[in-house]
This record gives sequence, structure tokens and C-alpha cells, in this order.
Amino acid sequence: MNKIGISIIGTGNIGYKRAKSLPKSLEIISCFDIDKKQRDQFAIDFNCKACSSIKELLNNKEVSAVIVSTLHDTLSEITIQSIIAGKHVLVEKPAGLNSNEIQNIIYHQKKSQKVVCVGFNHRYHPSIMKAREIISEGKLGEIMFIRGRYGHGGRVGYDKEWRSFPEKGGGELLDQGPHLIDISRLILGDFANTTGFMNTFFWDMSVDDNAFMILKTKEEKCAFLHVSCTEWKNMFSLEIYGKIGKLDIKGLGGSYGVEEIIHYEMQPEMGPPPSKKWIFDENDKSWFKELDDFVYNIQNDNLESATLYDALAVHKVIEDLKKNTKYDNY
Repeated sequence: MNKIGISIIGTGNIGYKRAKSLPKSLEIISCFDIDKKQRDQFAIDFNCKACSSIKELLNNKEVSAVIVSTLHDTLSEITIQSIIAGKHVLVEKPAGLNSNEIQNIIYHQKKSQKVVCVGFNHRYHPSIMKAREIISEGKLGEIMFIRGRYGHGGRVGYDKEWRSFPEKGGGELLDQGPHLIDISRLILGDFANTTGFMNTFFWDMSVDDNAFMILKTKEEKCAFLHVSCTEWKNMFSLEIYGKIGKLDIKGLGGSYGVEEIIHYEMQPEMGPPPSKKWIFDENDKSWFKELDDFVYNIQNDNLESATLYDALAVHKVIEDLKKNTKYDNY
């Protein structure tokens, strides 16, 4: 089977992660970044062409698909350019600054009939996949609520980086928030009611460094979520509560700690439950699994699998939260 030619726009940290995680069915043809030194080094590292413009990159007929891993404020614009040029696209979350930008991508995707997926790689972490398997087998019973926490501690000068500027799509709610919202929605369903509190506690910036969310479905299943960049020790925690059991997920590998999931199974007599633990200490393969799924969608013309509508749902939750909060910068 011939390889699919792919280009990467945005050769920063995420671009490198994507390039290092390509399935064998993909071949990097070219790259682009506004930072010439960075794109040239990327081209050397991955033996591809460093393009001087996005137009040059998209005009290459060898390129069938594009990964867009730029800053939040350029994601939707570059995605639409790529779709119009006849390319399949995987765009990093949140895919745009707001729901209007996602709606615009959807409009062009429908016209083009190209596969467009949003990079929610956390869906492909082994603990999340195991959790969904356990839930689908009915081992938790009816799901009642979720409690999730996701945070990092920033670094010196973090308040001067792009994530500190609202016009660039900064702030914790739009940065780490989409991952927790997306996973919670996958498990609980669409959210009908949202309340929250966003604040800037520590960093000298005009966006939130902490966001607290209470999201409820029509059936009043609840997700209680907190994202933070004042979490001095990087952490990820997701607890899923059913009527006959609980799942406790911790870690994402690397600085977030070893990834694991514990299943606590409630007994008829209640009391302390027996548990079973799975530990996933291998390297993070979520990036590879997501790209492999992207390739499958392209090869099978699987347009309906695209996560654009999931990204749209996430943005609508975020926008509802912004309307309902008294945080001055929203």
C-alpha cells in the first residue's frame, strides 16, 4: 500500500510529538513554521522539505494530508486553507478560538468531503480506553458523576508566553479544559447546564490560570472539573463513579506520573471494595494511535468519524461557562 504524504504546519513541541509518532502508512513530505530556524531544524531531523510559506506547502500534489499544530489563534484559518487546497486535516485541539470558527471549518469540510479530525489525543491514552471498555461492559452500572483534575505548574516567564494572551487563545479553560470536557462528555453525554468559576490567582496575565467547572447533562449526571497552571507538581486525575463501582485514573506518563487505572467493585454488603489495577508504564502511544485512526478514516472515506462536532460541543460548553462566570476578563 502506498504511503500517504503528509505535511506538518507548526514545528514546535506538538509538531515534533506528531512527527515522532507517525504510523508507517504516513510519510512526512514537508513542513512549515514562521520560525525559519525551527522549521529548518525540523526538516533536517525528519528528512523533509522546509517550505517558505503555507501556500508552497499546500501546492505540493505529493501532500495528501496536513497536521496543523500552530497556536490557537491560527488553527482554524490554516485548517480551512488546507481543506480548500484539497487536503485531509488533523488539527490540534481546540481547533479554533470559538464555536463560530469551528462552524466555519465544518462548512468547508462538508463542501470538500475531506476527513478533518481534531487532536483529542487523551482519548487514546490506555487508561481512558480501558475505562471506556469497563463502562461499556456495565461493570460500573449507571454512571452518576465524574471528578477530574488536570494541572501543571508553568515555568519562569510563563506569564509572558502566548498562553497568557486572550487574543492568542490563552487561559487554562481553553488550554487544558477541552481535554477534560471532551472525555467527560464522551462518558456522560452532552451537557445541558454549566456553571463555573475562573480566576487569575498567581500569574501576572489577563487570562485565567485556574478554571473550576460543574457540568450537568439533562439527566443531571455531573462532571466536576478543575484545570490549573498553578499545580506545582504536574498531575492528572479522573474519577468515574457508577452505582456499582468506581474507576480511579491517575497520571499520563512523563512528568504527570505513571499512568494507571484502578477499578473498585462495590459488593452487596458494601464496605471496602476489592480492586484491580492496571499500570501503563510504556511510552505515550496516544499520538500514534490517534494518527493511525486518522489514516484509517482517510483510507475508508470515513467522514462521519471526524471529531469536529465534538470540538464544537466543547467550545459551546466553554462559551456557556464564560457567559455564566463573573470573571472580568471574559
